[in-house]
Amino acid sequence: MGLALQPTDALLVIDMQVDFLPGNSRIGGALAVAGGDALLPGIHALAARFDHVILTQDWHPAGHISFASTHGLQPFTDTIEAAYGTQHLWPDHCVQGSPGAALDPRLDIPHAELILRKGFRRAIDSYSAFTENDRTTPTGLAGYLRERGLTRLFFVGVAYDYCVGFSALDGARIGFECLVVEDLTRGIAEASIETTHAAFVAAGVQRIASSTITSNTSTLSS
Repeated sequence: MGLALQPTDALLVIDMQVDFLPGNSRIGGALAVAGGDALLPGIHALAARFDHVILTQDWHPAGHISFASTHGLQPFTDTIEAAYGTQHLWPDHCVQGSPGAALDPRLDIPHAELILRKGFRRAIDSYSAFTENDRTTPTGLAGYLRERGLTRLFFVGVAYDYCVGFSALDGARIGFECLVVEDLTRGIAEASIETTHAAFVAAGVQRIASSTITSNTSTLSS
């Protein structure tokens, strides 16, 4: 059975930035998610069917807590203990104002209504579009959505097992209906992908295919 879109739906396009997508090795791609660039045509086609589209953008200051270089450690394998828990360490990525932090120039969603920047506090990372990694500091997205009357959220982008997954789980935790469009996202590691699958089941986050979305509203003018 198809899934009909409603005026209270929104599409969240997560972190489709130069540093997260392959094919930009000359200007970014510092933390590219394999196959992320292949999502672009499908995301464009789906976004055209939504009246409400929100983009997120990692936006880290130099010396961010999540950068391995900040601590003189190795990316991917090393971690630190932050005040909010274990922090995985990554290569420098999405540094504010850098070419790699820009939304990928191949991303073409001119009717997007909001670009939400996250991770701009030096001492705390932010995977989720709703809260930083302390799980209490809000980004303001929930208030924006509620004021607009948007209650059902569809998630696409990168990475499935980090920013997409954390965003969908946080959205469900605070009362939104959350659906992850599984064919329009890509993950990083098999173990964390499986953990995300299980977390979605426990939280009531649905995993759907873009082909099940059968109609668009094209009527909302607010």
